[in-house]
Amino acid sequence: MVTTRFGTDGVRGVANVELTPELTLALGRAIARTITAATFLIGRDTRRSGPLLQAALSAGLTSEGADVVDVGVLPTPALAWLSAERNVPAVVISASHNPFADNGIKLFAAGGAKLSEEMEAAIEDELERVLDPMAKGPRRLEGHGVGRLTAEPGLGQAYLERLVSLVEGRRLDGLRIVVDSANGSASALAARLYEGLGAEVVAIGCEPDGTNINDGCGSTATGTLAAAVVEHQADLGLALDGDADRLLAVGPDGALVNGDELIALFALDLAERGQLAGITVVVTVMTNLGFRLAMEERGIIVKETAVGDRYVLAALDKDGLSLGGEQSGHIIFRRLATTGDGLLTGLVLADRVVQAGKPLTEQLDGLVTRIPQVLINVPVPNTELLESADAVWSAVAEEEARLGDRGRVLLRPSGTEPLVRVMVEATGDGVAEAIADRLGKLVRFELQAAAATHG
Repeated sequence: MVTTRFGTDGVRGVANVELTPELTLALGRAIARTITAATFLIGRDTRRSGPLLQAALSAGLTSEGADVVDVGVLPTPALAWLSAERNVPAVVISASHNPFADNGIKLFAAGGAKLSEEMEAAIEDELERVLDPMAKGPRRLEGHGVGRLTAEPGLGQAYLERLVSLVEGRRLDGLRIVVDSANGSASALAARLYEGLGAEVVAIGCEPDGTNINDGCGSTATGTLAAAVVEHQADLGLALDGDADRLLAVGPDGALVNGDELIALFALDLAERGQLAGITVVVTVMTNLGFRLAMEERGIIVKETAVGDRYVLAALDKDGLSLGGEQSGHIIFRRLATTGDGLLTGLVLADRVVQAGKPLTEQLDGLVTRIPQVLINVPVPNTELLESADAVWSAVAEEEARLGDRGRVLLRPSGTEPLVRVMVEATGDGVAEAIADRLGKLVRFELQAAAATHG
């Protein structure tokens, strides 16, 4: 029975414990059988477990006859771009913003978009067959032989050149930027990108040792970046995550700029230049109420999706829209990319600062008035039990009725960890905190009781 399944962003688990070489090899076989492409690209981030899992996945793919091109350490969006350029599927060995002990497997279909849920379900089904052939009946695709495994290093430079081309000859001269690469997959690339366009760059979080990815640095811990921005009197701070598909920023005063504020700034800029398709921006249910109010005030339509950049992308493509993203910093410029790209987002932001001719803090002043928002993560035995926890949903309904249009409540299971995320927005000092605390305790109690009942 398969215990590791696709979440909101691929398969994820503790490396060599949950995500073992044996399981990864079997997953590689299942992927090759389901997608049936002649060639797969594989890249990874800087985790110590990356080469181990990459070797296992490559063995699974090649054992089913697929050729594998190992591109080494590269950001997730670079793999997505290569997938689109070469029209072949790509795999990234990464757990994104998670601690180094975790690892994961993300897949892009040929063309650079993440797999559909239907395709992921088909891979899971085939994985069960690989692990237990008698459970569903054996099935082996004949005539494939053994695929080739080759290496193609050095593609990071081509990726950087592609990003540079997107600013159409504009420069970043005179801008001082602190870039935190989270000791991740962009460690050797991020500073080069901005320096190549004339910016003065202070690089931090760019000395990966296999265990320090996302460790007190990057988009999950922006305090070091904020201090460096103030110390170096920088115009801008950029914080990537471990696989560089998301970005948060820091203003010259050291204040954090989250994904909501960045998307609002980009939406307004594109709208003013007549480039915001449909005068619409796509965000997820986690986006702050203050963002929605800010967009409404400026005549920009907000379309909402479930959490996950795949849902944002689907909504963008369905209606031919150009901008969408998440509060966490996954931002998709659909005319430029097929997925969130932290380096691209940082480039667009830096370009915006230069073109506007005024500090980022001034541009953000009064743009989004953030409604107090509290997000807590509640560890639970089994997130699937949330759906049938009637007492929890009854309590949520009561809290929402009390809040009316002054706030909202959102509960959802994490797609990557055994957590239930409780998010509350409410005006008034301490109101959101109190509601989140009550609901968090109830979630923990009810799901632990349900797990005990179900054995």
